[in-house]
Amino acid sequence: MFKNLIFFSLLLFIPLQSYQPVKEFDPNRDPGKDLKEAVAFAQKTDKRIILDVGGNWCIWCRRMDKFIETNADLKSFIEENFIWMKVYYGKENRNERFLSRFPKISGYPHLFVLESDGSFLYSQNTALLEKDKSYDKTKFFTFLKQWIKKGEKP
Repeated sequence: MFKNLIFFSLLLFIPLQSYQPVKEFDPNRDPGKDLKEAVAFAQKTDKRIILDVGGNWCIWCRRMDKFIETNADLKSFIEENFIWMKVYYGKENRNERFLSRFPKISGYPHLFVLESDGSFLYSQNTALLEKDKSYDKTKFFTFLKQWIKKGEKP
């Protein structure tokens, strides 16, 4: 009985550890496949998904990456509450088929909030989160906190 318990516990643990979030804008990735993997992980961890649409060509995309990386509390909050998935958009690959299921994007980077099952919840224009040549921490946290799953810590 004890051996069975250990075996099934390991089966539950292994898939959680095998998910690798999409942390780079890559024109060669398949965002449909990436989203399926993100959905499977989001459902196991009871988190929502944020799609970060942009590319390395985009200065504001790089600024947002740097902003998140250099604000440990923000980065930690995102990792604890969301599955963050980058989706490339640029001249190498516009990912039109994938992005056609979401509202039109007016600028980059752009964030889409999805339920853990992958269904669309919200479209965020990141220009509204900007401050000077970076982002406003209070605005960013306010945006994120309104989309965490109910019952999770704000």
